[in-house]
Amino acid sequence: MAHSSNLPSRRSLLRGLCALPAASVAGAWPGLASAAAPEYSFKFGNNLPVSHPLNVRANEAAARILAESKGRLELKVFPNNQLGGDTDMLSQVRSGGLEIFNAGTMVIATLAPISAITAVGFAFADYDQVWKTVDGKLGDSIRAAFAKVGLYTFPRMWDNGFRQVTTSTKAVSSAADLGGMKIRVPVSPMGISMFKALSASPASLQFSEVYSALQTKVVDAQENPLAIVQTAKLYEVQKFCSVTNHSWDGYHMVVNGRAWRGLPDDLKLILGRAFDEAGLQQRADLKKLNETLRSDLTAKGMAFNDASPQSFRDQLRKAGYYSEWKGKFGDEAWALLEASVGKVS
Repeated sequence: MAHSSNLPSRRSLLRGLCALPAASVAGAWPGLASAAAPEYSFKFGNNLPVSHPLNVRANEAAARILAESKGRLELKVFPNNQLGGDTDMLSQVRSGGLEIFNAGTMVIATLAPISAITAVGFAFADYDQVWKTVDGKLGDSIRAAFAKVGLYTFPRMWDNGFRQVTTSTKAVSSAADLGGMKIRVPVSPMGISMFKALSASPASLQFSEVYSALQTKVVDAQENPLAIVQTAKLYEVQKFCSVTNHSWDGYHMVVNGRAWRGLPDDLKLILGRAFDEAGLQQRADLKKLNETLRSDLTAKGMAFNDASPQSFRDQLRKAGYYSEWKGKFGDEAWALLEASVGKVS
């Protein structure tokens, strides 16, 4: 070991490296560069507040992805419409400006119309029917449609919840109460069609515009799951919440196809597993949250009522809503839906 005194000490080596420009350091010691800058960086944009279970679980998934990939893949989460509204982010994920987006079933139906089939009015009686449908053959058909427009989709949908009607004017107990009501719906044909059939006056607005539209009385009502009513503080501008459960909504986690194909197989596995397992946890979070939200929102001043679905179903049937959408989706897709939930129309 007599020659060891000729080797530079670890301390002197590090001191020498610190004196070099960053580019020289990277060349002298490549391991430092990979620790500083991931090989792959994905942006995940969504429209939900930071406190929503989707963002809580997404941030956990991001930490897991960074750890499991040993720093090779990072996921940056951009909540609360930081990267634009839904239609902006959908456009960005298609062009590659954004790698991952939580596409709502009705929002992405502008690209792949079959997506909206899970939002058909009063299609699902409960969550057992929802997960059986979207994790099964109908879900596979929807994901295949996204692939045709250049989007890879993780197999597990994340939950948004059953949608309820909130208003600033009056409780909605039956379909007749919606007559002429100015109600915000997502930017999608399905939402417009359903509320027109219920004799309301629907207005399509991006979610980022909802609070101000309610505040300024551009619209009197909106419809969303309770978790969104709470986290977006819609209770500040709405008095009544009518539990209609008129439509279920979830999120397809879609990935820009080129970005997905560009990942090595081991990173695809890490990213996909993290998103799907976080999605299952988020489903459980939302179910648990929904059990407490009604009392939380009541304490914040909202008046709740339970609406019977029958008058709404009767009105939709009478208006030709079900026959219209069965025709649009086609017999094959409609049969897949009814295989999970029973007769819809």
